[in-house]
Amino acid sequence: MDITEKSFSLSRRDDGIALLTMDVPGETMNTLRAEFVPQMTELLTQIRNDNSIKGLVLISGKADSFVAGADIAMLDACDTQDKACELSAAGHQVFGALENLEIPVVAAIHGACLGGGLELALACHKRVCSDNAKTLLGLPEVQLGLLPGSGGTQRLPRLVGIAKALDMMLTGKQLRPKQALKMGLVDDVVPQTILLEAAIKLVHSGKKRPKRKLSLMEMALERTHFGRNILFDQALKQVERKTQGNYPAPPKIIDCVRIGADEGMAAGLATESRYFGELVMTSESAALRSIFFATTDMKKETGAAGAKPRALQKAVVLGGGLMGGGIAAVTISKAKLPVRVKDISEKGLSNALAYAYKLLDKSVQRRHMSAAQRDNVMALMSTTTEYNGVHDADIVVEAVFEDLKLKHQMVQDIERECSEHTVFASNTSSLPISQIAAVAARPENVIGLHYFSPVEKMPLVEVIAHEKTSPQTIATTVAFARKQGKTPIVVKDGAGFYVNRILALYMNEAAQLLLEGQGVEPLDKALVKFGFPVGPITLLDEVGIDVGAKISPILQQELGERFCAPAAFDKLLQDDRKGRKNGKGFYLYGKKKAKKKQVDTSVYKVLGITPGVAAENAQLAQRCVVQMLNEAVRCLDEGIISSARDGDIGAIFGIGFPPFLGGPFRYIDTLGAAQLVSLLQGYQQRFGERFAPCERLITMAANHQRFYD
Repeated sequence: MDITEKSFSLSRRDDGIALLTMDVPGETMNTLRAEFVPQMTELLTQIRNDNSIKGLVLISGKADSFVAGADIAMLDACDTQDKACELSAAGHQVFGALENLEIPVVAAIHGACLGGGLELALACHKRVCSDNAKTLLGLPEVQLGLLPGSGGTQRLPRLVGIAKALDMMLTGKQLRPKQALKMGLVDDVVPQTILLEAAIKLVHSGKKRPKRKLSLMEMALERTHFGRNILFDQALKQVERKTQGNYPAPPKIIDCVRIGADEGMAAGLATESRYFGELVMTSESAALRSIFFATTDMKKETGAAGAKPRALQKAVVLGGGLMGGGIAAVTISKAKLPVRVKDISEKGLSNALAYAYKLLDKSVQRRHMSAAQRDNVMALMSTTTEYNGVHDADIVVEAVFEDLKLKHQMVQDIERECSEHTVFASNTSSLPISQIAAVAARPENVIGLHYFSPVEKMPLVEVIAHEKTSPQTIATTVAFARKQGKTPIVVKDGAGFYVNRILALYMNEAAQLLLEGQGVEPLDKALVKFGFPVGPITLLDEVGIDVGAKISPILQQELGERFCAPAAFDKLLQDDRKGRKNGKGFYLYGKKKAKKKQVDTSVYKVLGITPGVAAENAQLAQRCVVQMLNEAVRCLDEGIISSARDGDIGAIFGIGFPPFLGGPFRYIDTLGAAQLVSLLQGYQQRFGERFAPCERLITMAANHQRFYD
């Protein structure tokens, strides 16, 4: 019996209510697939022709999910726009048949109800969801470069209003049960134990839904053609500001909603289907889908072939600074592991506790958790100024100053105070792990765990193995990072590891352009237009000019003259410019700060330059980006990263490399190795050896090779 014969079952109750249960065999979550269409069509025909059925409840047979969306893999099988369009049209047909049933239809939702899953629920006449924390509702297709293709762009605005629907679809945000109820997305929120009972009660209340109450503003904007045009124009402007025109899906989402509102449901659905087909075939969607598949595959890997992680029961964090506080916070809030923070001062410990409390309290303010839940999570965090209560730690994360002697002391202290299996993970951004492990009695337990700031927001961590790190230590550290909600990539030990190494040349080139007379603002704008979340000069201010200056000499010493930092760093530090941290950098901070971020023009005098006419955005961006691409290939060639996939994920999640380009390696495939070599050689002739293309790129160009098939 094939999968479609088992994925849906119809059962009839004595009271005339039928239950349509979805339970895809062999999967932990339900996903919608094209091959389900015939079975769903047949079942709906049965229901329509059975006069004994007075109402229908759709429910999932899975323990913790309703329907997590459509199976993304089937989109990759679409080799033409027409085939993708047909997928959407098939969804329209089935969901339309469901919506047009004359009996009341209610969706009983528990767990993930996303993408096609929510579109299925929207085709029902009413919806009830559980109050469980695992229940989330949303249309996240935009994050894959797509739009909701099974009627979502038409049914959601009609249910919750145009403005709220656009906000959901353009951001891909996921709503918790109470938010969904307040918005009118669901009709009721109940405990999971009575979900089916509540759904049946809703069936008995009939198909008719009470009219949504509109404010005067909503009436003016959404119920008139003139008002809607204002709303759609504003949405387009916001989208353009946010995406810089690099993502084709958001404007098409807006257009689908506009056509549906102005010309009716049929016209809206036809537009949705056509645009869905177009978007599936775009390079942007292909790149974003590749990220989805890569991160999904990585979750199945331990980081070391054949190795199993040790069980994790308790963690220790050394250092109560910003990094230590952030690491401790995600350990208690995400990993739900007890954590002991050790610092030499009570002030450091107080700061770490305050940091974690502030983050958790934000969730209370947003009603994502109760005050009691916050306090229960905080109870997982304890502190000490001595090595008390650390002996049973499974992993110790060291987040002290970047000082090798101090880190050596930390290794020796932990080996003395903890068990022989305790993993010692150093959060260092520049020091080689082999040097930190040099004093260890058990070097196999020593590993690098490089977080990015701010810890609670940045998704990537680099897990750095030196030559003596054991496979089990790698697997345990990867498992720990995943529990914290992070995406870990395993990298080989070496100066700058991977992310900082490719970032350094990019930042150096931006600084070089600045010294040549490019303005701070035009330079930042050029890289934002290219697709980075912030420009390189803004990033330097945020990270700290002093941090950049400290890392550069280490990279230059270990990796060569191409890492020689421009003189800009020294001049800025002599003027005590460290960036945001001391309120003095390239931009104005503190009392001088205007509503819109403004350049501190006095920085030009410090650098001894007069900014001239800016070069074109594309030229400025290209010169910085090709440096990053070239160095990424070197890292792969040297085994710093084990695959192009890891390199792409590291760059996207670590430094915000434009996701719509798929990462440095996918972007090189798009450009072509020969084109990149040609660009690098052109810059090499003009600016020197720092642009020399690496050998692997030259070989790939000569042999017309790619990183991905």
